[in-house]
Amino acid sequence: MRYDEPLFRPPSEADSFILQATLGCSWNACTYCRMYRGKRYRERPLEEVLADITEAGARFAEEVRHVFVADGDPLGMALGHWEPILRALATAFPRLRRVSTYATARNLLEKSPEELKRLRELGLSLLFLGPESGDDVTLHRIAKGASAADHVEAARKARAAGMEQSLIFLLGAGGRERSEEHARTSGRLATAMDPRFLSTLTLTVVPDTPLARLEEQGRFELPDVPGLLRELRWFLEEAQPSAAIFRSNHASNYLPIGGRLPRDREAILAAIDEALAGRVRLRPEWARGL
Repeated sequence: MRYDEPLFRPPSEADSFILQATLGCSWNACTYCRMYRGKRYRERPLEEVLADITEAGARFAEEVRHVFVADGDPLGMALGHWEPILRALATAFPRLRRVSTYATARNLLEKSPEELKRLRELGLSLLFLGPESGDDVTLHRIAKGASAADHVEAARKARAAGMEQSLIFLLGAGGRERSEEHARTSGRLATAMDPRFLSTLTLTVVPDTPLARLEEQGRFELPDVPGLLRELRWFLEEAQPSAAIFRSNHASNYLPIGGRLPRDREAILAAIDEALAGRVRLRPEWARGL
């Protein structure tokens, strides 16, 4: 297989076959992100992608259960590109159970309901979306490229097509200034999008990003650790998905925690309160990462 580094995937796709169908991110403007800076977005030639599938199938046909299609937002590919890829995956891996990919509200909204249903029929079943915030002011400041309402409509289209969603929200994305607004509106957006999987990460200000320059100028300040824990609590007070697996155990988070919502809500909130009271050991700085 040919990979153009750097290559990223969600933590939950650690055991998946990673198929790099696109390079970079078609949006590539979020102020906090350096994942694809300097990497020109393009779709890989279809014959190269299909050759990678054939090679992987020859080596791992009976082992692969999950496939993650990279890079940043492959859902933007045309149906004519997706169809042969999904057909080839089904042929190469007879025990395949799930195909997933990153998506954005923008490229979900650009797809017709018929196109999304066709993708689902061919095996694309899980979309990873990062709304990051439900606060339109914060979304504008981090240059997400879509509003909270856009994300609600995108989620509605995904659900109508039978696709599950895994959502990511960023603690701290609103800075100190909009901490509570960001956290509570993010919880409300999670409710409206109603995902199968829900997670929070903690914003890391990465050098050489627009957000880092704002921080250097004193125009952005990340909440302190208690403030981030309060954001997590505010988020969970508002988040009311019908049935979601919640995780906040990413390496960026100070308090690794998780459970099922709504079943475990009170237990999770109680654990956050214990952490705020200093009775739970938090992840030390040296152990945190992206």
